[in-house]
Amino acid sequence: MVHRTQRLFAVLILVLVALTLSACGGKSEESEPVAAAQSEAPAATEAPAGDAANGKTLFATSCVACHGPAGEGVPGLGKDMTTSDFIAGLTDAELVEFIKKGRDPGDPLNTTGVLMPPKGGNPALTDAQLMDIVAFMRSIHK
Repeated sequence: MVHRTQRLFAVLILVLVALTLSACGGKSEESEPVAAAQSEAPAATEAPAGDAANGKTLFATSCVACHGPAGEGVPGLGKDMTTSDFIAGLTDAELVEFIKKGRDPGDPLNTTGVLMPPKGGNPALTDAQLMDIVAFMRSIHK
């Protein structure tokens, strides 16, 4: 009786494994047209990078002390972001990388002589949040 139970158990395991493999490994005929339709979607339908409204909130907690609430700069601390050629000349990804690294006072391009700390002094900011800040910066740039 024990031998028969073991054999039945082994058959059940094999059936379950076969069902699992067939469910996971096979392609559905319906999935191919959907995948093809998704890959043919125009790039214009992609969501823009960053959320400027969230970026404004994040800017107010990490950047405002030096760049001011409207991004117009604080004399002797932070540059005016609204008319910055530097900001205009970088891509969003390049701006994120710049914010992540900050700028040392000894950097020849640092015209204030004041440290811009990495991530504005907020190490908890994620890349997505930095992209939101960049979206806000773009929204205030004239």
